[in-house]
Amino acid sequence: MASGRKRWFVYGTLVVVTALATVGVAALLQNIATRKAESQLVAFPIVKLDETTIDPAEWGKNFPRQYDGYIRTADNERTRFGGSEAMSLRPEDPKKPESKLEADPNLKVMFNGYAFALDYRERRGHAFMLHDQRETDRVKLKPQPGACLNCHASNVVAFREAGVKNGAPGALTDPLLSAHGQAQLFKGFEVVNAMPYNDATKLVEHPVTCLDCHDPGTLRLRITKPAFIEGIRALAESNEPVPHLPSVEQWRKTDRSKAYDPNELASRQEMRSLSCAQCHVEYHFAGEGKRLTFPWSNGLKVEQIEAHYNAVGWTDFVQKDSGSPVIKAQHPEFELWSQGIHARSGVSCADCHMPYKREGAIKVSEHQVRSPLLNVARSCQTCHNYTETEIKERVETIQARTYDLMMRAEEATVAAIFAIQRAKAAGVSEEALKVAHGLHRKAQFRTDFINAENSMGFHAPQEAARILGEAIDYARQAQLAATEAMNPVKTTAK
Repeated sequence: MASGRKRWFVYGTLVVVTALATVGVAALLQNIATRKAESQLVAFPIVKLDETTIDPAEWGKNFPRQYDGYIRTADNERTRFGGSEAMSLRPEDPKKPESKLEADPNLKVMFNGYAFALDYRERRGHAFMLHDQRETDRVKLKPQPGACLNCHASNVVAFREAGVKNGAPGALTDPLLSAHGQAQLFKGFEVVNAMPYNDATKLVEHPVTCLDCHDPGTLRLRITKPAFIEGIRALAESNEPVPHLPSVEQWRKTDRSKAYDPNELASRQEMRSLSCAQCHVEYHFAGEGKRLTFPWSNGLKVEQIEAHYNAVGWTDFVQKDSGSPVIKAQHPEFELWSQGIHARSGVSCADCHMPYKREGAIKVSEHQVRSPLLNVARSCQTCHNYTETEIKERVETIQARTYDLMMRAEEATVAAIFAIQRAKAAGVSEEALKVAHGLHRKAQFRTDFINAENSMGFHAPQEAARILGEAIDYARQAQLAATEAMNPVKTTAK
């Protein structure tokens, strides 16, 4: 009898366990099916997007995850050597990002005679880029060309509209990369470049938006800025090796009958950097039309860019104290990154500044573009098997050393400026100071190249150190040349 009860107990237990296991397996299968279905739902086709859809909120209806990151570029957080605290975007809000001129008085001396001596502030997220440009005293107090608008606004449609109004063929709904679309884009680019900034800025409403980087039909990354298209073609046609851009090296092996086109030839991984390089670069305004030009005809290194400027006779301004014709660097992140180990290792800008993240079963690229130091786990630790503390310490050590070297370069440049100023006050001729002027130009461009670049040397630490070392050397040579011109060494003939 006891044996029978025991047998029924075992059977009952097996039935219960089997039922629970069946329920568990069914739940697991249901979960797997749900996750598989979820992984396919990367977009919500609520609105139709086309080549005229500028407003990112419209894109956000179809791509809410990416849009959520995009709007959070207004949510700033400082790192030790960059960024600015979050502030309201309301135009009536008087708050502005921190002044670099107040934090570093050397810059006010270096830029004396130029608009950057009036107002030069810490950079903020993409959400602020148009607002901050409109509000800077560099624009309010000094007339600027429409070319300034290229990197601060979503201007693809504005360019195309201006192009159509000025005779370019086709309609705005034509694909951007079609013959008509490109004709409209480049014609409008020429027109808007030459306009006064106050007129050009009325043509746009938004900072950089989805349309500037993505095809509205396929979401494929694409290049939309004419200056970059021309700049990368010039780089491709140069003899400078660019191993971090395989498609350029491959194109060079062809007969070159057709110009290099990143929209046709660049890989997806290359485009994850090239789309950023549309704006995060050094540039100048060429000719009477103020055509935005990337100075890459010789290559991407600072001395190659300098050679380009010397060849075309470019000077940004004459430094007021020394009288030297100097160059103002802009924000050469792409150029410095190109000299670093991450570029050579195939790591793109987006890998670090827009790392992938998981939301349920969906993998998306983070669209809250910001410093990797604010997201070490996904930006750095996917490749570097160290603790977050160790990674941050390594980065900040590199940046601290670059900063200290940059301060020495600034101090040396300022010393050169004042040495030339003293020589002029003593009556030394401009001809006698020609060598000192040239050395000051070389020193200031190199110092400012690292100051204007937004990684504090991290994108290419050895290259940053080389540039600053040269800057210090040229500045001290300029100082010595000015002093010797003021007190020429007397020699006695034998």
